[in-house]
Amino acid sequence: MTKHRSMGRLEGPVVLFGGPYSNFQATQALMQAAQARAIPVASMICTGDVVAYCGDPDMTMRLLQDAGIAVVAGNCEKQLAAKSQDCGCGFEAGTTCDLLSAGWFAYASGQVDQDQRDWMGQTADVLSFEHEGKRYAVIHGGMTDIARFIWPSSDQDVLLAEWTAVEAAIGPVDGIIAGHSGIPFVTSTHKGDWINAGVIGMPPHDGGPQTRFAILDADGVTFHKLDYDVAGAVAAMTRAGLTQGYHRALETGYWPSEDVLPPVLRAAALASG
Repeated sequence: MTKHRSMGRLEGPVVLFGGPYSNFQATQALMQAAQARAIPVASMICTGDVVAYCGDPDMTMRLLQDAGIAVVAGNCEKQLAAKSQDCGCGFEAGTTCDLLSAGWFAYASGQVDQDQRDWMGQTADVLSFEHEGKRYAVIHGGMTDIARFIWPSSDQDVLLAEWTAVEAAIGPVDGIIAGHSGIPFVTSTHKGDWINAGVIGMPPHDGGPQTRFAILDADGVTFHKLDYDVAGAVAAMTRAGLTQGYHRALETGYWPSEDVLPPVLRAAALASG
């Protein structure tokens, strides 16, 4: 049974973001960016994976919980709530993602308590809201697979199959907002726009330390760079012993797990194009 929560009608700009990834410093910076724009927490939506790669899972989760920000379930929420042994991404055995995920997931699992697992288990599979005359659905990866990686280069057939699954669960929508892949983008389909809000916990593999969030307003969606205390986030990861590669990614802007990306989004292709 799909857990669906309607947020009703939202007025004014809406902050969309994904993957806090246990990056407390970035999450604080996002809250400050919203406050500077006078956007209330009731108009902030997270596409999931609150807890993941970085060093402050407890503080990051509590910051979002205390603020009351709407969070859709990511694969990390599902797996941690179930006390599973891995992040549930289905990485091929022996790949960089598979090997590195074992370290950060075990650390994250050891830092969250039962109340936090219960909270994660109660998050919705799908959020919906109305904004400027359109109805939007918010999911994590895909509707058919919570951990499905959907990229800017994904075929329209992939997007439309997921769109069909969303509408079968909650009815017609004019736009879909997703996360999981870590790359912000908008792809137009004949059904409407597929929006990936990006993530705030890791840079989008573009060679810079800034992460990304999105703002939806009357003119559509725009993406924004997020400056935050990178050194503080790296120090937290170092204290936690999370020095297998993602700590460097915060500084360099390039993921150590490039093998998860389609070839057109890997560093060599970006540099040549």
